[in-house]
Amino acid sequence: MKKKPLKARIVETSLVMFEKHGYHGVTVDQIVEECGTSKGGFYHNFKSKDELLYNIHDVFISYVLDRAKEAYDNYSTPTSRLCAIILSFTKVFDLYKPHITVFYQESTYLKGDFQEKINAKRDEYRKIILRVIREGQENGDFRPEVSAEITTMAIIGMVNWTYKWFKKDGELSIEKIGEIFNDLLVHALVTEKGMENQDIHTYLLKSQLISE
Repeated sequence: MKKKPLKARIVETSLVMFEKHGYHGVTVDQIVEECGTSKGGFYHNFKSKDELLYNIHDVFISYVLDRAKEAYDNYSTPTSRLCAIILSFTKVFDLYKPHITVFYQESTYLKGDFQEKINAKRDEYRKIILRVIREGQENGDFRPEVSAEITTMAIIGMVNWTYKWFKKDGELSIEKIGEIFNDLLVHALVTEKGMENQDIHTYLLKSQLISE
């Protein structure tokens, strides 16, 4: 089996150590010893331990942001866009669960420019969801009486909590969990008019969120 690049091995090692001992409970010396490299190898890939923590955060935040942009571009209705965004958001907890766990445990230690960059991406992601909801309300597909801002934060909060309880060997796959989230949102947010839209109806049938 081909050996993973050093940068990937450093990240994997630090994820385990940060999760177990905390960010300030682990030194660069301990990381390189556990990883089987040198401090030179570490600093060739990361300027500091802070940059390593930033990299851990940035990987999964960049992933969900890129997938949200793709969903917005690839689908034409607010409902299909929102469902695609939620599915990709949910999948991140299977792909990057260790990164996310460390993020929630250690995010307070991210400072300065690193913190600003991460917060900017999180805010951009929130605005994409908010935009989709507002567009759905404007065209009559989503209920207008609910707050778009609160709905956005409710969606993010609901899906974010997945990291606490999701298990790869659990009864439900991450894809099925994403479908359940979408089922809840569609039946809480989409209007009767929205359900009658042929493009939306076809998408919901394909996603098994409604029956024939």
